[in-house]
Formats: sequence, C-alpha cells, structure tokens
Amino acid sequence: MTHVADEKSDSSERRLPSAVFSDVDGTILNGEHCVSPRTAAAARELARLGIPLVLVSARMPEALTDIRRELGNVGPVVCYSGAYVLDAAGAELLSRPIALGCALEVRDFVACAAPDVCCMAYGYHTWVTSDRSDPRVAREERIVGVESVEGTIEEHFSERGVHKILLVGDRDSVRRAEHEVGSAFPNLNVVRSSPILCEVMDGQVSKTEGIRTVCDHLGVSVRDVAALGDGQNDIDMLRAISESWAMANAPAEVRAAAAHVTALDNEHDGFAETVLSLLWGR
Repeated sequence: MTHVADEKSDSSERRLPSAVFSDVDGTILNGEHCVSPRTAAAARELARLGIPLVLVSARMPEALTDIRRELGNVGPVVCYSGAYVLDAAGAELLSRPIALGCALEVRDFVACAAPDVCCMAYGYHTWVTSDRSDPRVAREERIVGVESVEGTIEEHFSERGVHKILLVGDRDSVRRAEHEVGSAFPNLNVVRSSPILCEVMDGQVSKTEGIRTVCDHLGVSVRDVAALGDGQNDIDMLRAISESWAMANAPAEVRAAAAHVTALDNEHDGFAETVLSLLWGR
C-alpha cells in the first residue's frame, strides 16, 4: 500500500487530479471539529490551481456553510452521504430521499427495537428532533453549528420524503441498532459514520454516486479525481476512486478499502499534507 507520492519539484510534471473529493468530519476537520490553518492553505492552493475541492459529507448543507467559508470553498457539495447533491448555486443535481411512509416505519421501529437510541430526521434543509433538550441532540447542534427543529416527521416533511435518519447513542447501542434496522429494512442503506452515529438512507444512496454526479456536472472523469475519507460510510467511494486515501486515523477496514493511507492523521493535518503531496510531491 502506497503512503507517500513520488517526489517531483514541478507540478507540470505531475498528473494533477481534476478534482478532490473529501469527507469532512475526521478528514478535513481535526478532533475539535475545526479547520486548521494548514488545511485552509491547502484548500486555497487547490483553488489557485483551478482544482475543485468538493466536500462529501453526511452533514446537511447548512452544517457545511461555515466550514466552506473557512476553506474558501465554492462549487458543488455532496450532502447526506450522497442523498442530496447541490451545484454552486444551491440547485439540486441529485436527490434520493426515503419515502415518507418508510421514514415513519423506521422511526417507529427504532422506538420499539432500540429505545435507548436517539432518532433524528433530516431532509433537504430541515433537521427535526423530538426533544432538543436531549444531550445527544445538543451535542450534535454544538458540533455542526446548526439548530434542529423540535417536532415530528409528519409535521415537518411532505411527500417529498426524508434524506436521512440519524441514530445516536453509545457504541454498543448504535452497533445493535445498525444491525436491527439493517435487518428489518434491507432496502435501505444503513451504515455507521462514527462509533456513535448510524446513518439510514435510501438503498441507492452512496458517496460514489454523489461523486459521479458532480463529475458529470463538472465535465471531468471519475478516473482523474482523488478522494479522501476516514469512516465506514466512506468505504464505497474509497473503493471506487483509484486515487483514494484513507486517513491514518481511520479504522482498519476503511484503510484496507483505499489505495493509499495518509502518513498523518486528522489531528496533524493529514488532509493538507496529502493534498500538497499530490500537488507538489512533498
């Protein structure tokens, strides 16, 4: 497995990526959920060279706004792990929601099968929770910098459906919920994005499809892009992209799915150093 790109001094001698697709939490962000100065500088260097940096995240669009501002990031964005893809103007390039009736079934199933897990619903630009005072909700709000709306799925979502249901709890509870929900709803994509978070989406949703949608929009080939990620919900894109990089902080199964592993983790500017290595061979 390759860890460091071959060194060359002149970027013109290198085959630069047509675009860079990156996960956010655990990849671009450090352990404090912040963009480091080195990461911001790497993003600016991509922009200077005309190479799009596209965020590919489980987050909702509004939860990426401040991060994108710090990165100087413009252009398309892949949200909800590929369920909702937007262009630079915020217009939909792809939308794969869970049907409203199915979302209600999942919510009711979780309430019975995994009552110790907090269940939240996301769709388009709305995040709905049943109890904003729940410390797990408060934690998510603090991390992403967005406030949820208290209420029910029926009150806040229409027949357009829901893009994501998020299950939050301790490690064991979330692992069990992932298994229970995945077994009960085989038509859905059920995957953990961290040890304490499990994402439930339409069965066709993948980060890979989101990347392909953006590549088509930008007029670039998937064969010529690079991708970075650290979570289990990044495995499909790391396998699909030939120039893929798992973060050094990623679990073993994620590292095994990628073509390369970064030399540094997200606490030590692993994203920035890898991008600069791709650009300048250092």
